[in-house]
Amino acid sequence: MQSQSRFVFEHAPGHLIRRAHQISVAVFAEETAAHGMTPVQFAILNTLMAQSGIDQVTLAGRVAFDAATIGSVIGRLEKKGWLRRQAADADRRRKLLWPTPEGEQAMLAMKGSVERVQRRLLKPLAPAERQQFVDLLRKLVTSHEHAAAD
Repeated sequence: MQSQSRFVFEHAPGHLIRRAHQISVAVFAEETAAHGMTPVQFAILNTLMAQSGIDQVTLAGRVAFDAATIGSVIGRLEKKGWLRRQAADADRRRKLLWPTPEGEQAMLAMKGSVERVQRRLLKPLAPAERQQFVDLLRKLVTSHEHAAAD
């Protein structure tokens, strides 16, 4: 007989979010294996395609990645030839980032795979639930980001 005072972590939002993240990463890996790009690398290149020439700290904030460790991910992208970094003229310590033409090609080649990832993740939900789920996730994340900034 189980104790009624036991915390049922299987139903806890934190546990379910962690499991959803694990599933998301696994599906991403399956769908994009041929491209050799991680979800964080994809987020970085995708962000830089929208706004090139930003610095590493700004980029870290935009992709919600630790500013202290993003440099190693950027270094791997640079080694692949998908990204270039250059010191800013006004402050040589500040590194500005651009996707290379090869990086842009890699991103374009992944577009269909990444779209399949999103469809697979939401497939268990009814069509009407999909947008609601995404809206609620966005609300949860935005609310916590604003609370952390205060």
